[in-house]
Amino acid sequence: MQKMKKLPDAEFEIMKVAWANEPPITTNIIMQKIGNEKNWLIQSVVTLMSRLIDRGFLHTEKVGKERLYYPIVEREDYLRFETGNFIKQYHENSFINLVNTLNEDKALTDKDIDDLLEWVKERKG
Repeated sequence: MQKMKKLPDAEFEIMKVAWANEPPITTNIIMQKIGNEKNWLIQSVVTLMSRLIDRGFLHTEKVGKERLYYPIVEREDYLRFETGNFIKQYHENSFINLVNTLNEDKALTDKDIDDLLEWVKERKG
């Protein structure tokens, strides 16, 4: 597989559907789950899925007149990649900078902090 790159939002939306459903998926599944709601044309979905194939995120097979799509990249692998890039780009590769930003913005609840402390204790133990 080629080097992973950040997905544009529309392609990420399609991958979220691919990861959430039992493979294979079809363009009709994409339209039912998100395409109609977003007013996408079927041709736009086909183009987006083609890009995902080119990027190495989906594999496709033709069965009769239907094209079936299978995710190649696992959800967890992509989220790990995106999170790593985000922390590197915006937080100087520092988890503490990220947590400080969340805390300053009041995005962390007391429960979040308790959960984080519990997670640290488990990791150390």
